Amino acid sequence: MSLFDLSGRVAVITGGNGGIGLGYAQGLAAQGCTVSIWGRNETKNAAALATITKAGGKGEARVCDVSDPASVKQAMAAVVDKYGRVDGCFANAGIGGGGRRPFIDRTEQEWRTMFATNLDGVFHVFQAAARHMTERAAKGDKFGRLVATSSMASLFGTAQNEHYAATKSAINAMIRALGVEQARYGITANAILPGWIKSEMTAGAMANDKFVGNVMPRIPMRRFGDPEDFSGIAVYLMSKASSYHTADLFVIDGGYSAF
Repeated sequence: MSLFDLSGRVAVITGGNGGIGLGYAQGLAAQGCTVSIWGRNETKNAAALATITKAGGKGEARVCDVSDPASVKQAMAAVVDKYGRVDGCFANAGIGGGGRRPFIDRTEQEWRTMFATNLDGVFHVFQAAARHMTERAAKGDKFGRLVATSSMASLFGTAQNEHYAATKSAINAMIRALGVEQARYGITANAILPGWIKSEMTAGAMANDKFVGNVMPRIPMRRFGDPEDFSGIAVYLMSKASSYHTADLFVIDGGYSAF
């Protein structure tokens, strides 16, 4: 199990105060990783950190808006100053489609807002993390993990949600490129594509009987995913076990896309 021992490692998880992001944080902390939970809601951040520490983990929480480059730079600098390093960056913060709307009625502002958080936010966070990681690599400390939360919407046709799907497809392409570019520094880059997972973002859909009736029969596992289902993949991607695994897209959907 030493392959998965994360003692001494530090990871940033954006949107780590709930849902899949908290699942990542819980898995990492359980293996000894120090976690820095970033989110815009200070109350949710504190609650998430309490969950981590109550289970014996260690870390901190910071208010950060990933769509704001200055906010990201400040937060990343603060984490490095406090812990001396950032070994992993899980870019998980994102927003949903905000209600389906025909493409021809999509407003310019809705399009820009989606990209500002879901794509530009990943750019801001990964750039800050990669800069620090490559600087460490130049000093002989080659190690880094970049992990983005993408979506199955990047693979399927998502009618009336094109702006969301476009951001996630762009993330997939970014990950492949980063995996190639950053390999020389010992940095891997991978994306996770969740299926239907219980979270605040999906709560409305999962409370709709018609939606559940249509979707559940297509999930071979016959259940929606839980945030805890993402703890293990976070540990693997953060650990030495994944040192030669990069530029990949991990589909975690209970078999939905295969059926």
